[in-house]
Amino acid sequence: MTRRVVVTGMGGVTSLGDDWRVIRGNMQAGKTGIRRMDSWDFYDGMNTRLAGPVEGFDVDTRYPRKALRSMGPVSKMAVYATEMAIESAGLTDNPILKSGKMGVAYGSSFGSTKPVLAFTDLIRDGHSRDLSATSYVKMMGHTTAVNIGVFYGLSGRVIPTSSACTSGSQGIGYAFEAIRYGMQDLMVAGGAEELCPTMAAVFDTLYATSVRNDTPHLSPRPFDRDRDGLVIGEGAGTLILEEYDHAKARGAPIFAEIVGFSTNSDGRHITNPTQATMEIAVQGALDDAGLTSGDIDFISGHGTATEQGDIAESHATRAILGNAIPFHSLKSYFGHSLGACGAIEAWLGIEMMREGWFAPTANLENVDEACADIDYVMVEGRNIEVRHLMSNNFAFGGINTSLIFRNASDL
Repeated sequence: MTRRVVVTGMGGVTSLGDDWRVIRGNMQAGKTGIRRMDSWDFYDGMNTRLAGPVEGFDVDTRYPRKALRSMGPVSKMAVYATEMAIESAGLTDNPILKSGKMGVAYGSSFGSTKPVLAFTDLIRDGHSRDLSATSYVKMMGHTTAVNIGVFYGLSGRVIPTSSACTSGSQGIGYAFEAIRYGMQDLMVAGGAEELCPTMAAVFDTLYATSVRNDTPHLSPRPFDRDRDGLVIGEGAGTLILEEYDHAKARGAPIFAEIVGFSTNSDGRHITNPTQATMEIAVQGALDDAGLTSGDIDFISGHGTATEQGDIAESHATRAILGNAIPFHSLKSYFGHSLGACGAIEAWLGIEMMREGWFAPTANLENVDEACADIDYVMVEGRNIEVRHLMSNNFAFGGINTSLIFRNASDL
């Protein structure tokens, strides 16, 4: 027997704010969160100076010092996004948090990178003076999941997802499955990432970063013929997922229902995406939801603004979904927030679906002829009534995810 799963809480942190109304206002004003990082002039040989930083974020006086000891920036953002999601779900101080009925599925590409320096000093120079009892905890791949669990006393299952750009969407998908198949009644789900020059350097070595360093507002440009690469971002996104009858019984707000999830991998190349397996993942989500392509009303794409990624994704989208469904990429506003992107895009996608307004892809002015002919939302936002929203993400290692959300007005 399978159970229905709904979204009863949402929250996030982005370079355009942590409140949907503020974020929407910035989008409508044509603003993005991309900035020139002057501090990166220090790094010799790195070409890009662009990023989407979360500016002014500080929870050091918000949370107890003891709790903060195990948190690097990525965990602080994850815990804060989760605090907002729990509050919106009406679960603050609810005994169910510690009942064992609630778990967490959450991820990031990596933990915090600063503690790595202390371990480097140990191996290279033989001293451990910068190491602390929590250095590894801040650095480890499942730091976001365990810090959320410990901070809120969650004693259900923990599902860490550290799969680069699909960390957040896999967190949501695996949480969905945990509830759907009766393992938990509620789950914290999502992903986070902190900004670090090492992450920009990874893509810089692949010649995949944007170098429009003096015009940050003009990049990234997903699917545009004049794009020159991606921009790294940071942030966090959290959804509270809950079994439908459980949510109804406690009078919880219901923002959307998750009806489909699929994930697979290319098994072919670490960094080059494969259109064929993208298609399988997208079709898999449709099959899981019992829907056809004609049931999807809007597509939130991955859209990194890299040539290979944009071309493969657009053609996979057209092959399975045709060319009549409106499509956008939110990375044009925040940059590529890696482990956070799938969760942020799901959160904001649900907010847009609820309001019936969808932002255009920023900086998309002339679609690359090599990309598929699909209905790119560009220049201006659109008012669209959406019953089913699909959100897709694709990661290093050829990992593909597709999620489908149903409008809560149908419930």
